[in-house]
Amino acid sequence: QVQLVESGGGLVQPGGSLRLSCAASGFTFSAYAMSWYRQAPGKERELVAQIMSAGGSTKYVDSVKGRFTISRGNAKNTVYLQMNSLKPEDTAVYYCNAKVAISQYGVVREYDHWGQGTQVTVSS
Repeated sequence: QVQLVESGGGLVQPGGSLRLSCAASGFTFSAYAMSWYRQAPGKERELVAQIMSAGGSTKYVDSVKGRFTISRGNAKNTVYLQMNSLKPEDTAVYYCNAKVAISQYGVVREYDHWGQGTQVTVSS
């Protein structure tokens, strides 16, 4: 059974910090790129941060660059998102995503797994 379980969300004041965690099970975690997405009411889901399977390469959406840090602990099958200097605009449901692309027999197959999300609210 594939599972991604997010935790660590909550209510925080502007300028505060939160650390999100995503615990994975049911698949070969170390082979997957891990990402955090978020979706605010009335807005489309956007990619916030991504870390490759080896952990040596990361990407961030411009709006969180310098404030958020994604990391992973493959031994614990967990990916983290450290969020500092939070702004009201960061308010959203944050989702954990695992993705891998496999090429075999001339066909590229992509596998995606999603968590249920955790609410982050930044408000005074």
